[in-house]
Amino acid sequence: MRNSAPEKFKLGLFVVLGTALLVAALYFIGNRQNLFTKNITIYTHFRNVNGLQTGNNVRYSGINIGTVAKTVLLSDTLIRVEMRVGEKLKNVIKKNAVATIGSDGLVGSMIVNIIPAQGTAGFISSHDTIQSYSKIGVNDMLTTLNVTNENAALLTSDLLKITSNINEGKGTLGMLITDTVLASQFKQTLFELRKTSEGASQAMSSLNEMIASVNFSESLAGVLLSDTASGVKMKSIVANLEKSSEKMIQVTDHLNHLLSEIEEGKGTLHYLTQDTTLVQNIDSTMQNIKSGTARFNENMEALKHNFLLRGYFKKLEKEQRKALKKADQN
Repeated sequence: MRNSAPEKFKLGLFVVLGTALLVAALYFIGNRQNLFTKNITIYTHFRNVNGLQTGNNVRYSGINIGTVAKTVLLSDTLIRVEMRVGEKLKNVIKKNAVATIGSDGLVGSMIVNIIPAQGTAGFISSHDTIQSYSKIGVNDMLTTLNVTNENAALLTSDLLKITSNINEGKGTLGMLITDTVLASQFKQTLFELRKTSEGASQAMSSLNEMIASVNFSESLAGVLLSDTASGVKMKSIVANLEKSSEKMIQVTDHLNHLLSEIEEGKGTLHYLTQDTTLVQNIDSTMQNIKSGTARFNENMEALKHNFLLRGYFKKLEKEQRKALKKADQN
């Protein structure tokens, strides 16, 4: 019986401490789950919750404000997340807030982060639904990195082939790198192109200066450029010159043809210019005609002095004098 009192004391102390620990644990858990405060329920929707479970924390701007009550699969592409948050946050969280899913540290559990948005909007009330934003998950990032690695491997392989061809002197770039003669010629070509470009630039500058120095109000160029009538006349003059040029070409062709015939021994001109015998005969004939004309004049003078024909010639002279006198009177 002596030992029963200490044993009872120890048993009572153990029960009291156990009860206190149980109450503290229940209070701590209940406080984390917002069991002892007034809550409101809000919703959001995701396509992928990335392992989010009931009881995970809900944070607003990095502060724990509630927990995830449940997740409901509405369809194959839509999941509704029900969250319980403190009622006092009705005057803090606005309806344009955005919910995202993240992790609590590098290896921690998943949580729902509610981020305030810019702009004016009313405050939330119980059973409101806020918009969500799905971040890229780890699996998606790994898949993207895998595809990127495969593409990088293919690109490296292609670059290796191109580099090998260049080192072997294949292709245009390889020839330019390995063939010193071709590289020198290409360099000279670029130098000539540069000189040509500089010359063209200088010519254009000179032309611009020339155009700028033209007095359009007084010079011929100004008249031709500004006066439409003068432009039409100049166009007509150019057209007439073209026609005259065509006619001159035709005349030149005819003369060439005629000269060709003369050189080939055709036509009268050939005989007049080339046949010396014919020229001598013509010269002799002209001399005979000249001498015959002189003799004819002598014979006519002799006939005038002949007594048989003297009266006839005097009659002719009188008629000629009358005709001259009559013409002078008129």
